[in-house]
Amino acid sequence: MSKRINAARGATINGLSTRFNDPAREADGDWLDSAEEDDLPSSRTEISYETPRTAITRNTSPDLSFDRSINAYRGCEHGCVYCFARPTHAYLGLSPGLDFERKLTVKRNIPALLRKELENPRYACRPIALGTNTDPYQPVEGTYATTRKILEILSETNHPVMITTKSARVVRDIDILASMAERGLVAVMVSVTTLDPETARTLEPRATAPHRRIAAVKALAEARVPVSVSLAPLIPAINDHEIEALLEAAAKAGATMASMIMVRLPHEVAPIFRAWLDATMPDRAARVMTHIRAMRGGKDNDGDFHTRFKPQGAYAAMIRTRFQAGCRRYGLVRRDIPLRTDLFSPRGKQFSLF
Repeated sequence: MSKRINAARGATINGLSTRFNDPAREADGDWLDSAEEDDLPSSRTEISYETPRTAITRNTSPDLSFDRSINAYRGCEHGCVYCFARPTHAYLGLSPGLDFERKLTVKRNIPALLRKELENPRYACRPIALGTNTDPYQPVEGTYATTRKILEILSETNHPVMITTKSARVVRDIDILASMAERGLVAVMVSVTTLDPETARTLEPRATAPHRRIAAVKALAEARVPVSVSLAPLIPAINDHEIEALLEAAAKAGATMASMIMVRLPHEVAPIFRAWLDATMPDRAARVMTHIRAMRGGKDNDGDFHTRFKPQGAYAAMIRTRFQAGCRRYGLVRRDIPLRTDLFSPRGKQFSLF
């Protein structure tokens, strides 16, 4: 049985000891967090603002299918305890623990920067990914609508976009998404990790409830927006038993493809996850970590290019076999959704006739 330690948040610790201010670290590259559980901060969300110099972030990772992304927010109020993006808060001198969930940063000038970058004569159009670091539709989006402003610009310029989210708030923008879908400019991936409300509340305390995410998949599919479902992450002895049920629900809702990622615990995520396990699921904590370490060469995490998304061992092989069989059974066999780049008009529709 699991128990709720902090009903409002995911992480159970909030120390400021990170790889940027603490030389101590484990041999496998996952950094220690010396936090104590005493004096945990308030669960109230705090918002600050920043003015970045660029909107589009570039990457050259051989493991990713995109080379550019936009993240309108730092931190994520969803509070997913396993979130691989938590370590990015350490760059701000904040904790990847509770600070990541409650001290958010809004990049209010992102839309203006994006328009300027798209108008650069040297800009070459390729799909932009939203939701690669923190969720573009987390609760703060309801106030600032930064993601919607980004989509308005991308739609106006006929620029392709890929969206990943755990939020049903994506259906708010279905007017823009449906229009972009007609032009072959958008694909949406909804992450669904469990169908069990209690598991979801423990793993992802402020993310949209599972049944609402499935409903969002259905709404997108009915609007003819290409939509897939991501089983990410699958965690041994916590949600991996739901693989087939998740795939069946996705297919019934209208998804055309599915993907999966086994849980990853980079840097500060590992001690945060272990502390959460000990606090909420002490009966299975050892079993969960035993499976994870078996898939990662005896370590909490494998951060190497080419292998970090490819867990090894018998348990990982069994999970892949079940996932692939489930995809075939429920018709989730499409492997890609090609997006058009030939329609791109950097200065928008109003200039398309000149």
